[in-house]
Amino acid sequence: MNLDDFSDLIERPDGGLRRDAEERRERLLVPPGALGRLDELGEWLSAAQQAVPVKPVEQPRVVLFAGDHAVAALGVSGRAAGSAHELVRATLEGATPLAVLARRFSVPVRIVDAGLDCDPELLPEQVVRTRVRRGSGRIDIEDALTAEEAEQAVRLGIAIADEEADSGTDLVVLGDLSVGGTTAAATLIAALCGTDASVVTGRGGAGIDDLAWMRKCATVRDALRRARPVLGDQLELLATVGGADLAAMTGFLLQCAVRRLPVILDGVVSAACALVGQRAAFRAPDWWLAGQLSGEPAQAKALDRMALNPLLDHGVIVGEGSGALLALPFVQAAAALAAELPERAPAADEDDEKDDEETAGGEEGEPAGD
Repeated sequence: MNLDDFSDLIERPDGGLRRDAEERRERLLVPPGALGRLDELGEWLSAAQQAVPVKPVEQPRVVLFAGDHAVAALGVSGRAAGSAHELVRATLEGATPLAVLARRFSVPVRIVDAGLDCDPELLPEQVVRTRVRRGSGRIDIEDALTAEEAEQAVRLGIAIADEEADSGTDLVVLGDLSVGGTTAAATLIAALCGTDASVVTGRGGAGIDDLAWMRKCATVRDALRRARPVLGDQLELLATVGGADLAAMTGFLLQCAVRRLPVILDGVVSAACALVGQRAAFRAPDWWLAGQLSGEPAQAKALDRMALNPLLDHGVIVGEGSGALLALPFVQAAAALAAELPERAPAADEDDEKDDEETAGGEEGEPAGD
């Protein structure tokens, strides 16, 4: 598998239809610019859906990829190593911010086990059991995955994207349920942006103290040394310093772009996967929205590199897809306004033009004065 092959499969949203949507926006009763960024979103959705006027977003879904990362054992996370399955269970039991929001917005949640480090019996039946391996390797001293596992994980993400597209999902809210995942994400972003560990290392969704942050910086620095020699091969990069969940998310994002399925990105982990995807297929980010600014420095760098402007900036750092889900009503509102606001009556425009012509003709036909 070569991720660069996606470059030939992904097209940009239809520019002609976007222009049609812009022209339609000019004809609405509400003046252009009065709705701010909602106008831009409505036009983007029209191009993505290949429909003018835009269709309502009626079948969104939250997709979360779950995995554990061995670097968490170094004390770089606010959660215990190997405890991502607890996040999975809490989400399905309705006890996390994401679960509360999904219930309030009536959005179904799908959780995919890409690399959890637990016995399968600990997972609820609703979890998609497609584990590539039990936990990802300690990226500061060893590869996260073998080459075969990395390819398997990417293919898992591709398959999940196809299932969502085939089932009628019209917008995906993408997030992760991981422990140690932000360390791998920071490493990927630092490698792809050519920055140092201290520039991209944040404190994660669970929060860490200064000593843990220093340990995390050192871990990212050591992982970066292993990442730089493989920057030319995105699949090898994911195998070296990514992880099963990150590789699966990357495959998912790329295939969503192939299938013309829009995605809202959540935090630093999804941003890192998107950046790897952009490196493989430069048109792919045209199908993605940045849901929110999480405060993680690596996320800000990745979004800037992809020219993605976050929809929200409310200081939500909890992760797990919550920030991206908060942006969903904003996107749905943009679609509803673009689709349902009335246009100006054509007759009124024609009468104005006729009056202008008659006025001009009268002025030209007046006799000249003495």
